Amino acid sequence: MHRFSDAEIDAALSRLPEWSRVGECIQRTFTFADFVQSMAFVNGMAEHAERVQHHPDILVRWSKVTLSLSTHDVGGISAKDADFAAHADAAAAPLKQR
Repeated sequence: MHRFSDAEIDAALSRLPEWSRVGECIQRTFTFADFVQSMAFVNGMAEHAERVQHHPDILVRWSKVTLSLSTHDVGGISAKDADFAAHADAAAAPLKQR
């Protein structure tokens, strides 16, 4: 696993249009219908994080969930983050979002 270059980060974000770079992380805020939907999403992210051994920072604000992804082992953004972001996008799609 290697730390992405700026060009690799740009390429990854081009495939993840709702994500943005924030320092040495990629980040997206998801908006759901209510707190129950937000927590269902968070619980799914926790299960996935344990399976892949890659844990995002998660901020929950009632109907909003913000994921921040960075690979601490490489000190920045890596393929692990892009893969997790793609999984999060797919997992959020069937949940009722605002």
